[in-house]
Amino acid sequence: MNQKQLFDQALSLPLADRAALAEQLLASLDQPDPQMDELIAIEAERRIDAYDNGKMRSIPAHQVFSRLESN
Repeated sequence: MNQKQLFDQALSLPLADRAALAEQLLASLDQPDPQMDELIAIEAERRIDAYDNGKMRSIPAHQVFSRLESN
């Protein structure tokens, strides 16, 4: 069975079954990556240390969102 056939068959399912299938497919894409988690933790610690040592400053959230809205 090819992808189009599978898709067409999935579309013939009742709405609740399609929703459950979609949820399962999306969940299958969200697999933990320990290496990525470690890199994110290291970067977060680096930024916290930089902030604590005065090498990085914070910006209030309302300023960040205001800048985003103006672009």
